[in-house]
Amino acid sequence: MSKIIPIKRISSYARKKTVDVTDETINRKNKLREFALNTTDAVLFIINVVKNTFSRNFEFREFTKQCFEIGNKSLPLISITGVIIGLVLTIQSRPVLVDFGAETMLPGMVAISIIREMGPVITALICAGKIGSGMGAEIGSMRVTEQIDAMEVSSTNPVRFLVVPRVLAATLMLPLLVLYADALGIVGSWAGANIKGDVSFVLFITQAFGDVEFVDLIPAFMKTFFFGAVIGLTGCYKGYNAGRGTESVGIAANSAVVMSSLLVIVVDLIAVQITDML
Repeated sequence: MSKIIPIKRISSYARKKTVDVTDETINRKNKLREFALNTTDAVLFIINVVKNTFSRNFEFREFTKQCFEIGNKSLPLISITGVIIGLVLTIQSRPVLVDFGAETMLPGMVAISIIREMGPVITALICAGKIGSGMGAEIGSMRVTEQIDAMEVSSTNPVRFLVVPRVLAATLMLPLLVLYADALGIVGSWAGANIKGDVSFVLFITQAFGDVEFVDLIPAFMKTFFFGAVIGLTGCYKGYNAGRGTESVGIAANSAVVMSSLLVIVVDLIAVQITDML
């Protein structure tokens, strides 16, 4: 004969389940509220940056300094990466083209692959790691040491002095770094083609750019401006809104790299879809 569950046990079980559901609902509401607040804060931050970009008192000296920091000091890393991109892409593609008797298509295929996708995306991801983390750590340390608060007290706009020059420098320098990486990628491809063959540099470049059109170059070049803006805004936003503890500097740098890398991929996806529709 089965036991009859007491009324007290049933009511206790129902009360426990009700509490669990209530706590889960509250947690979901808190997460949704936090997401909405962070999104609104990011939108207001971007609007503030845009507004201060077109202000009269533009910090041109700080802008040139950031262009040097972002552009010139990134050249060694971008140089090595660009050459390796072309070299690896050629070494991996050449045997397949040889099997199909289409080895002459190698320069054009590599050039189009590097110019349209490989060069911009890989260069942007590397810059997201180097530039984004640097901005997040630098501005985050200024927030922790209360330098930003001191600037606000002394009637200095920290967004105009710290954020705007960095965002503009990243937006303008990243396309130049991408063009530089594309050029070195094609040179690396020529070096890879000469590992098991003998192709003159002039012939390789002629074949490479013979298949490249402005339709391949212009959309790939235009999206690099958005890559730079995304990296600059994300790095500055994470650093500007860092916490008060010293560990928040590392958190700001880490989250800047992760978020900017993710946004670069998302922007690239949107750019590819728009280009495909045109």
